Amino acid sequence: MSTAIVVGGGIGGLATALALTRRGWSVEVLERTPELTEVGSGISLWSNALRALDALGVGSPVRAQAVEDVSAGVRDARGRRLARTDVATLRERFGAPVVVHRAALLEILRAALPEDTVRTGIAVSSADPDGSVTHSAGVSTADLVVGADGLNSVVRRAVCGEVRARYAGYTAWRAVVELPEKLTEFGETWGRGARFGMAPLADGRVYCFAVYNAPEHAPGTFAEVRDRFAGWHHPIPALLAAADPNAVLHNDIYDIPALPSFTAGRIALLGDAAHAMTPNLGQGGCQALEDAVVLARLAAEPDGLARYDRERRPRTRMIATRSARIGTIGQLSAAPLVALRDNVLRLVPASLSLRAMGEVLDWTC
Repeated sequence: MSTAIVVGGGIGGLATALALTRRGWSVEVLERTPELTEVGSGISLWSNALRALDALGVGSPVRAQAVEDVSAGVRDARGRRLARTDVATLRERFGAPVVVHRAALLEILRAALPEDTVRTGIAVSSADPDGSVTHSAGVSTADLVVGADGLNSVVRRAVCGEVRARYAGYTAWRAVVELPEKLTEFGETWGRGARFGMAPLADGRVYCFAVYNAPEHAPGTFAEVRDRFAGWHHPIPALLAAADPNAVLHNDIYDIPALPSFTAGRIALLGDAAHAMTPNLGQGGCQALEDAVVLARLAAEPDGLARYDRERRPRTRMIATRSARIGTIGQLSAAPLVALRDNVLRLVPASLSLRAMGEVLDWTC
């Protein structure tokens, strides 16, 4: 039986473990944190990700989280429509996206694995292309080592050496909150150097995020975030007022430069370890799920890791580039450029936007 060590117990790591297990591999997941949890954050799962989850056998419980009868698009800070997404056509052509709490997705993936697959509280210090992994509990070896350990990946050093993350120029605050009213809006609001996004969850809560331009590592407070967006359209101030400051996540936004390879020897990188991207297309987790399915399909074949690298690097680079470009446009702060951007958005037909999404969403396993 082929063996694999997956470093990292996030979405990409658990999905890879599940994909390999379903193909008969013996898999061990090493996760440095004492428990698997994600607090205060949602994730958008587009049709490409849902196809990957179907391949993993967990598409149905994830789809059960879908919220129907919502509108989508982009507004300005006063609430005026800048762009509208044709939700009916989107659903018919690609399948409707699902927004879930990250903790719920992690639990679905974990529950599908054999009980002893994940070892928590294990910190990996190094990996070697020969298949050995040094960690806080000793040294383990396997036929395949998967680096799913995120933006500051330890495993990536064995493939590409030190890779410095790049600050995108903006910071994000994320929360899951409850409102007394039902939210039926799925989309973003764009202002000057700032954006706000919201999406209803199946349990009635709302996932929301606030993004604004800021120096790297600027501390900020949630009270300042509330003040910054206080004059924006309803229900943005209400969502921020309902958020528990102690449960809000605050992260600067980073990506990494294009890597020369995702593989070396017995090592394969995936997810943020391979192609950390800005979240502007909602594709970071989706691409990790694609990675997992493709890697499991190819890993046991002759030259399989090289084929994985050839298949995944161009696609993820294309999506990362598009995401960064959207972020640059969305975070414009000069008034004349913001006015030009907003006017252009109003003129773009919804059909053109859907066509542009096709190259991303039409992926199949």
